[in-house]
Amino acid sequence: MHTLVFLSTRQVLQCQSAACQALPLLPRELFPLLFKVAFMDKKTVVLRELVHTWPFPLLSFQQLLQECAHCSRALLQERPSTESMQAVILGLTARLHTPETEPGTQPLCRKHTLRVLDMTGLLDDGVEQDPGTMSMWDCTAAVARTCIEQQQGRTAEPGQAPVPVEVRVDLRVNRASYAFLREALRSSVGSPLRLCCRDLRAEDLPMRNTVALLQLLDAGCLRRVDLRFNNLGLRGLSVIIPHVARFQHLASLRLHYVHGDSRQPSVDGEDNFRYFLAQMGRFTCLRELSMGSSLLSGRLDQLLSTLQSPLESLELAFCALLPEDLRFLARSSHAVHLKKLDLSGNDLSGSQLEPFQGLLQAAAATLLHLELTECQLADTQLLATLPVLTRCASLRYLGLYGNPLSVAGLRELLRDSVVRAELRTVVHPFPVDCYEGLPWPPPASVLLEASINEEKFARVEAELHQLLLASGRAHVLWTTDIYGRLAADYFSL
Repeated sequence: MHTLVFLSTRQVLQCQSAACQALPLLPRELFPLLFKVAFMDKKTVVLRELVHTWPFPLLSFQQLLQECAHCSRALLQERPSTESMQAVILGLTARLHTPETEPGTQPLCRKHTLRVLDMTGLLDDGVEQDPGTMSMWDCTAAVARTCIEQQQGRTAEPGQAPVPVEVRVDLRVNRASYAFLREALRSSVGSPLRLCCRDLRAEDLPMRNTVALLQLLDAGCLRRVDLRFNNLGLRGLSVIIPHVARFQHLASLRLHYVHGDSRQPSVDGEDNFRYFLAQMGRFTCLRELSMGSSLLSGRLDQLLSTLQSPLESLELAFCALLPEDLRFLARSSHAVHLKKLDLSGNDLSGSQLEPFQGLLQAAAATLLHLELTECQLADTQLLATLPVLTRCASLRYLGLYGNPLSVAGLRELLRDSVVRAELRTVVHPFPVDCYEGLPWPPPASVLLEASINEEKFARVEAELHQLLLASGRAHVLWTTDIYGRLAADYFSL
């Protein structure tokens, strides 16, 4: 439902030329809703003029495009329209090319001057988008291009320089876009348009390029560094990590392929690992650490003991964890603060099961998000874990995809989950009953690749749905979709 104010605002914007002429006469309290409606309905002429004449110091996408009292639609949960994003950038460019005051005119902004354009928080789900929407890669390129063009076109006369605007963005970079983005960051230094990165994700980027990019970022703005598919190893990471550690306000660090296996030590590897640990001890605000596909067998205590403050999100997917790693984590100060825990790809079916249960018990009071994809958990292990899992009263998300569970195991899980009032999403595996001729125990690769009997699975889905209805939990999503936007980001918990 929309309020009368929202419907009136939408009607005002039907004629864009008239709406633009009326903007100076409208109370500035209407500008936030005008922006949301113009962005939603792709009223690009109005949207450009709104940015050009914005009367507040801050224009924040996260504040303006969320669900509000006038409209329940949360645009931040959708891919942004290319037309609307381009209109915002054009409005910013027009503003920078317009002096704050012109002869014979009123000030550009009636009371305040725009200082910060915050474009962070846009949806970035990694799914192929339609041509009418803009991905984070496209957004990065568009903002970078604006920075470069702004620097190249600086022709303002003395005394008429535009008021500087800080543009906060989440940046995505790979080999193809690196040079372009580096030029944009260099161009923004001393420019009226100052580029400020909140979250950086670098994919498949050589070590020297990663370092060069980190050196150009503002230490006071960066919140997250995410290095993906770079295969740095300990040697490469020991070069990069001191450049990351200078960001004292960094809250999230996501690294991959860090090999510190205590079972096969080498002199160089040990030296690099010790140096890496020393640098990790420099972070004072770190709350999330992701070390996916890193060989940390028997080393988790060394890694986590160096950190200055407890973590709230810990991702250790495919890290070949040993029982002693899980025991240490359960006893550590991190366990009682964890909101998100990802142990995917670690075999929890044997000697790791008991220490895993101890870890769950330690984290039960705070845990909101638990990911256990491909952990070799069969019915026996699941049933043994349910009493501890029941204590996680605040759990909202449970991921169990790729585990060899039967229909009977899923039934027990569903019945047990009824007491968890906060649970909203369960990503479950295709039951082993729906496969033909599975080896036992079935490897995760077989569960992920083998074909299932669609007719059998349809009956299972119908049964689970009926059980949810009968228990009054129809609002809880039970799904096998691991590619949907279901796993919550740490900062949204």
